Amino acid sequence: MKLATLQNNTRDGQLVVVSRDLTKCVEVSDIATTMQNAIDNWSAVEPKLNDVYQRLNDEAIDGAMPFEQANCESPLPRAYQWADGSAYVNHVELVRKARGAEMPESFWTDPLMYQGGSDDFIGPRQDIPLPSDEWGVDFEGEVAIITDDVPMSVSVEEASKHIKLIMLVNDVSLRGLIPGELAKGFGFFQSKPASAFSPVAVTPDELGDAWKDDKVCLPLLSTYNGNAFGKPEAGDDMTFNFAQLVAHAAKSRNLGAGAIIGSGTVSNKQGTEYGTSIEEGGVGYSCIAEVRMIETIRDGKPATPFMKFGDTIKIEMNDAAGNSIFGEINQTVVKFER
Repeated sequence: MKLATLQNNTRDGQLVVVSRDLTKCVEVSDIATTMQNAIDNWSAVEPKLNDVYQRLNDEAIDGAMPFEQANCESPLPRAYQWADGSAYVNHVELVRKARGAEMPESFWTDPLMYQGGSDDFIGPRQDIPLPSDEWGVDFEGEVAIITDDVPMSVSVEEASKHIKLIMLVNDVSLRGLIPGELAKGFGFFQSKPASAFSPVAVTPDELGDAWKDDKVCLPLLSTYNGNAFGKPEAGDDMTFNFAQLVAHAAKSRNLGAGAIIGSGTVSNKQGTEYGTSIEEGGVGYSCIAEVRMIETIRDGKPATPFMKFGDTIKIEMNDAAGNSIFGEINQTVVKFER
């Protein structure tokens, strides 16, 4: 099943069911008015929403309208919880090695995770407004999941059952601000502006065989300024799957329905020490920082600049037949004006 949130001049938008081919949608206010409303009552509303989904795909429903991705909010325009992991340890190892820092062995057994700002997500086709482009603006292509209510200290096996929806995310980072914040010992805050999620969130069964071992086993495609930048396999080199990330997040607290858990930047080694760009025949990267880190390791300094005003990033994922699953995150970095 595919769901989206359309803009409607309210904070939380209007929930719609979207056809598998992303061409049509239908409002379902009689079932659930918003995505949060749906996830709050998932066990009761999921069968009803799925029935609408099947009839929409069979063209056996009244009230269907064209689905316009440009009119979408992030599936949850705001959320009670946004916790981003770093499940691709290759990414972490790269970043640390470039600054001469050893990676603790525990990073392979205990996930990294930070609590992001969840009160102000931006839409998948909305600009990325920032006061300055001198802060090391970077995109980060990731996969994320939405849970229903998760009890504290849930097991990994039980955590898997609480994963209800899957989506993509551009977790924007301001690399120039990160070192100063981490040096304070309190983690990210100013260096993590508003994230954007894919137009559509899908249930795990919608992915078929591509949802395996609580991982999405498909390439994540990043196009930077119109050029192919990355196509790493999201199921490869993922040290911690989503069930493990959910269990980690719930170790000492309950997770409320609508909690979003991110995978961290999708990153592949591709059989090499650090990965290879698309131009060099590899699968590329899901953020600029990795390219700069490899340049630093190889050449002593980075050469690729971070994003500037006017730069664009598109993030998407296709099924085996080449059809878009989640729609496109397609954004431009712009100067923030009050």
